[in-house]
Amino acid sequence: MEFNFLAILVAAIVPMVLGFLWYNPALFGNAWMRESGMTEEKMKSGNMGVIFGISFLLSIVLAFFTQFLSIHQMGAVQMIGGDPTIDGILPSFQAFMDDYGTAFRTYKHGALHGLIMGLTIVFPIMATNGLFERKSWKHIFINVGYWTVTLVIMNAIVCGWV
Repeated sequence: MEFNFLAILVAAIVPMVLGFLWYNPALFGNAWMRESGMTEEKMKSGNMGVIFGISFLLSIVLAFFTQFLSIHQMGAVQMIGGDPTIDGILPSFQAFMDDYGTAFRTYKHGALHGLIMGLTIVFPIMATNGLFERKSWKHIFINVGYWTVTLVIMNAIVCGWV
């Protein structure tokens, strides 16, 4: 399996664009600020270049590793330990690839995996953190909603862009 680095970079932009929309006062921004205890003064105090730069690097990491959860063919490569072109690979790998090829490499399938990740990974982690931080369920659901929609779009791009 070869990595589609353009798809990874495009998917890495998604958290930035969606975050701009999601946390905008016109959508959930005011509620998020109120529920998180964020103020305008606090928002202006950070170094936005550093914040956006590190966030983008982390988005690249996230986009890169979502492939392993949404592209089934990656699992076949992982099962053989890496490079499928080396000598001694069992014929079962090639049989799998002959049978499935690019099956399930669709935007819809990637989106499904993103939804599953949001509900089964993001929600439990963020809800646990929110409970211990004494955040409201509204705060938790705003953040979980953002990351779930983000992962749906990111996985759709990474899985479907063949």
